[in-house]
Amino acid sequence: MTTATAELLTVPEVMERLKLGRSTVYDLTRSRRLVSITVGRSRRVPIDAVRDFIDNQIEEAA
Repeated sequence: MTTATAELLTVPEVMERLKLGRSTVYDLTRSRRLVSITVGRSRRVPIDAVRDFIDNQIEEAA
């Protein structure tokens, strides 16, 4: 696995990390609260986007 591939997560991987359901993850990507890219027909989420999302959620909760 290359470094670039390791930095992109699949939707199931994001679901596991955030403890969210599939629909919620797709809703977050559609609303652009969670940055994602499309590679072919597959949705990928950069690991930094997951970290940014968590940071933003913590800031909003404070």
